[in-house]
Amino acid sequence: MEYSVLVDQAKGLLESEPWYVAAFSNLSSLIMSMLPDLNWAGFYLMRSGCLTVGPFQGKPACIHIAPGKGVCGTAVVRDETVVVPDVHQFPGHIACDGASESEIVIPIHADGQVAAVLDIDSPVKGRFGPEEQAGLEALVRVIEEQVRWE
Repeated sequence: MEYSVLVDQAKGLLESEPWYVAAFSNLSSLIMSMLPDLNWAGFYLMRSGCLTVGPFQGKPACIHIAPGKGVCGTAVVRDETVVVPDVHQFPGHIACDGASESEIVIPIHADGQVAAVLDIDSPVKGRFGPEEQAGLEALVRVIEEQVRWE
């Protein structure tokens, strides 16, 4: 996958509408349509000190995730990307879709704080490596620069 194409398309979507609800709705669809071997792609938003499900593509998801819980909550507390090659080996993994085998979660910042996370699951173990991490972190940098949170 050429992640520069994903990033360029995301820039185009964000230029036409940077409001986070519309942006995250289109971006989750873009990710699902462009990246192979995914079963969930979307966003959890920080709300009242807890992650709350936002726009996504995939099966219904857990609604609330506390900081420190699961892969998403761990990414918030560590304030860094968390790549899990085998979710069954991750202590405290929250299984919203039993088909998920691997996961990557990347924090998204606004005003110096974690405002959301990008969460992507795959039914393939080891789906996310250094190339995916770098490409998706580049996407998140674009989100941080262009998304409007109001």
